[in-house]
Amino acid sequence: MTITSAPAVTESPVFTEANLDGRVPSGPLEQIWDRTRFEMKLVNPANRRRFKIIIVGSGLAGGAAAATLGEQGYQVECYCYQDSPRRAHSVAAQGGINAAKNYRNDGDSIWRLFYDTVKGGDYRSREANVYRLAQVSNAIIDQCVAQGVPFAREYGGLLDNRSFGGAQVARTFYARGQTGQQLLLGAYQALARQIAAGTVKMFTRTEMLDVIIIDGHARGIVTRDMRNGKIEAHLADVVVLATGGYSNAFYLSTNAKGCNGTAIWRAHKRGAYFANPCYTQIHPTCIPPVGEHQSKLTLMSESLRNDGRIWVPRKPGDDRAPADIPEAERLYYLEEKYPSFGNLVPRDVASRNAKAVVDAGHGIGPMHNGVYLDFADSIKRLGERVIRDRYGNLFDMYENITGENAYKVPMRIYPAPHYTMGGLWVDYYLMSNIPGLFVIGEANFSDHGANRLGASALMQGLADGYFVLPATLPNYLASEKLAKVSEDADAVREAVDSVERLTKQLLSVNGTKSVDHYHRELGKIIWEYCGMSRTAEGLKTALELIPQLRAEFWENVRIPGDNGEINQELEKAGRLVDYFKLGELMCIDALHRNESCGGHFREEYQTAEGEALRNDDEFTYVAAWQYTDEDSAPLLHKEPLTFENVKLTQRSYK
Repeated sequence: MTITSAPAVTESPVFTEANLDGRVPSGPLEQIWDRTRFEMKLVNPANRRRFKIIIVGSGLAGGAAAATLGEQGYQVECYCYQDSPRRAHSVAAQGGINAAKNYRNDGDSIWRLFYDTVKGGDYRSREANVYRLAQVSNAIIDQCVAQGVPFAREYGGLLDNRSFGGAQVARTFYARGQTGQQLLLGAYQALARQIAAGTVKMFTRTEMLDVIIIDGHARGIVTRDMRNGKIEAHLADVVVLATGGYSNAFYLSTNAKGCNGTAIWRAHKRGAYFANPCYTQIHPTCIPPVGEHQSKLTLMSESLRNDGRIWVPRKPGDDRAPADIPEAERLYYLEEKYPSFGNLVPRDVASRNAKAVVDAGHGIGPMHNGVYLDFADSIKRLGERVIRDRYGNLFDMYENITGENAYKVPMRIYPAPHYTMGGLWVDYYLMSNIPGLFVIGEANFSDHGANRLGASALMQGLADGYFVLPATLPNYLASEKLAKVSEDADAVREAVDSVERLTKQLLSVNGTKSVDHYHRELGKIIWEYCGMSRTAEGLKTALELIPQLRAEFWENVRIPGDNGEINQELEKAGRLVDYFKLGELMCIDALHRNESCGGHFREEYQTAEGEALRNDDEFTYVAAWQYTDEDSAPLLHKEPLTFENVKLTQRSYK
């Protein structure tokens, strides 16, 4: 097996449309990662303190990477826009984290987790990355238990597991409905220890607004201090982006309002390829919207589908209270259509079926825009105390928002934008096509294909941060001869000037409409034409409407205040500028991919039973887009996907 290091680059790379090489080492799938770790170059402990690493993002991926690399002895600078790393959006992941421990002795294995993930992603992911993720999963649980993460345990003290969509085994470890929060606290304590030791320097309330490329390598970032508006350059030997996904392009999503795609989009504008942007996940278990006043949607954990049954009235337009609808007049549509998996089908399948019954007139609630998630059977079988122990905080959250007691009446749920499988393209070593720019967690595209299985986001973030990046990043440092760089370099001054120009331009428009007005309108366009289902006609319509809205934004947006103070409208405006172009790229990617797969559902391409219909002959590849300029079409680069260990078949969960 041959291990290749990143090619030396002495000038800005020139790209042409061509096949991409994911640099996957050769050899049997089960041996690749272990052999790669051995054959990669290392950095001597005494030399590590010579290297500076910038990590943008302090969630599970970024926080774990900063803590681990700091402990190894590197100089680490970690940046986040929150007031504390503890407030990273990883806290919002509720249901659990997957690992192939097979504690239930129900047939699970590393191979089955690998297979379920590839199948769940509708055969649009890189086999080697997915298998590595499954391998590393077990070590994540050991690491987190050692940190004191309070995973749920059975009566005898053993770690408990529950089921999640897309699997027929129980492999999901959880801490009630707070798994992400508890895992983030574990990562944060490791990070805090390194901050105290001086190996990690933490920059809070600091937003990254550009990447600095010198001699073709990523050598730093440009940031804005969100408290006083100061724009600065920060230089390093390596830049790591761990900034999450871009679901807030839809405006209404399950993401916190601060979540944004600016870091990866600004890197994209500097030359990093953006892979599979149309692969966005719609989570089936969210509280339905109730009006135009909402600024975000609330996620109800997928774990609830373990004990809740999903149904709608069989008769369209039936407005009776759920208790007044007899069993014979209820349509348990997932259980009837998918008897093998029932309510635990993958998220894309559950979401499309919810949309189908609502569109057919079976929607429930005041706006007829939801379906029921009913716990009556489980409470009758197990008792309310058991359900309360498993999901108590989720039920409390639901009641606080809706005023309804889900122990007594069914929850109302409907799909909403959630996770994004697309992201910056990376090779097997988690490095983008720009040498020295690594991308981890949800910010990259690498592990989930066209649909992420539930409880796999926490798994990927921690796998990348704790185990994969700390092994591959030193290989890059040991393979490159990086020249010293200065803040006086032309590339540094140009990047800072670019950020300052955009800031002044935004503040100078002085129009009449708010940033939220334009973001809401953009979100409506993307949701309508590039949401749960897409058509060629609709995508072309979106590609006409988005530039028109963008032009109006630049003529009529109003941003009060100035740059030298806390200015949330300015922050939101900068992010929205990126969402306009990112939204266009999502539609371009969805229009070019003439097939349906996972979260990308083109209505023209479906089976007779309404399932996603892939076109493996023409589209078994990663679509990686190269930015050209604001007014030109992007260039498409393709990384062919080969499936040597999993047979390409039509997905079935029946």
